[in-house]
Amino acid sequence: MGKGHQSEEAPGPAFCSRSDAGGPSATGAAVRPRPGGGAVRRTPRVPSACATLSRPPRTRTARTVMAAASPQRKKRRVEEKKEEAGVGAEDGNGNGDGAGAGAGAADGIADAGGGAFPLTELRVRRLLRESARDKAVFLHGQVNGTSGDVKDAVVILEKTPFQEENISDLLKNHTKLQLQMSNDIYSTYHLYPPPQLSEIKTTVIYPATEKHLQKYLRQEVHLIRETGEDYKNITLPFIQSQSFSIQWVYNILEKKAEADRIIHENPDPCNGFVLIPDFKWNQKQLDDLYLIAISHRREIKSLRDLTSEHLPLLKNILQEGKEAILKRFGVAGTQLRIYLHYQPSYYHLHVHFSALSYDAPGISVERAHLLTHVIDNLELDPQYYQKQALTFALRADEPLLKKFQEAGRA
Repeated sequence: MGKGHQSEEAPGPAFCSRSDAGGPSATGAAVRPRPGGGAVRRTPRVPSACATLSRPPRTRTARTVMAAASPQRKKRRVEEKKEEAGVGAEDGNGNGDGAGAGAGAADGIADAGGGAFPLTELRVRRLLRESARDKAVFLHGQVNGTSGDVKDAVVILEKTPFQEENISDLLKNHTKLQLQMSNDIYSTYHLYPPPQLSEIKTTVIYPATEKHLQKYLRQEVHLIRETGEDYKNITLPFIQSQSFSIQWVYNILEKKAEADRIIHENPDPCNGFVLIPDFKWNQKQLDDLYLIAISHRREIKSLRDLTSEHLPLLKNILQEGKEAILKRFGVAGTQLRIYLHYQPSYYHLHVHFSALSYDAPGISVERAHLLTHVIDNLELDPQYYQKQALTFALRADEPLLKKFQEAGRA
């Protein structure tokens, strides 16, 4: 679907009744920045009624969590890519939800197992797709495995945004300028910066399956209008038939991975969430700021599951998310685009926070739903998203499109 399809609904640590969720929500753990990154969480001021149903105290020490964070984080990068099945710009629609490893070094790129991807041994087989707008290229390559077998890989190369502090070095130091054209007061040049100022973000999926290759291959896109009945009869059974893992999401919520990257957390099991930078954002500049709020509740798959019961959770995400971003990064709520995807890239409730000036993947009208609009709709009608027809795009090769076609709905 929009990105990936998960049916896994692992039992969450919270079991919230309607009365629990409808009561006063937790104010959440206040967060203050500290030098060198990370976040210090203070004790929540007022826990909610269902806070006592949270999971037992963990025995993992902070040292143990930090030691595990690095390889787990690399695994998330790969797993996020496996969960996506982008349409249009994100693929772009992702990462939505989550995506993108850091730039690879010359001697290799770290893979999910903590090793190094043999970039120099990669044989490029074909260009899957390129995006002039996003300055990105998607490649299908192959590498000989240790046992002599040939393994496929998807390599995504993306030029990174300019960083203000490097502009002076870019223009003055060791930079080659080659004139291309001159006419009166106008001229164009090719500028060749030094390697340290020519960073390319590199995302690797290895080993890649045929599904990954098809995902990034440019294909036709079809618009689907899904009614409430369509969701019950077509989409929901399809979701439940899938078996993709979103363990990386649970690892974040349980502090088994990326605990050092959490910007803010409201620990309430019913109305709480974790706010964490998306991997599409390298955190070196604010122009492409991108964070994800992940709900602690595990039974909410998507927009379709939301009712008025979830208003305290959604309002916490909206208000606390804006406050945390203002405090940590100095970006006001009026400069943020806060939205949900439908279809989402993975089936666990999450909300996107991106800079309003950033043309982020997946913000097209057929996919993004502003959180403020979602809240307004649920206040008008508690069952709004069980009744309302929703529109989304599907790629020509996606099995869900075939299900809609078989049912005569596409």
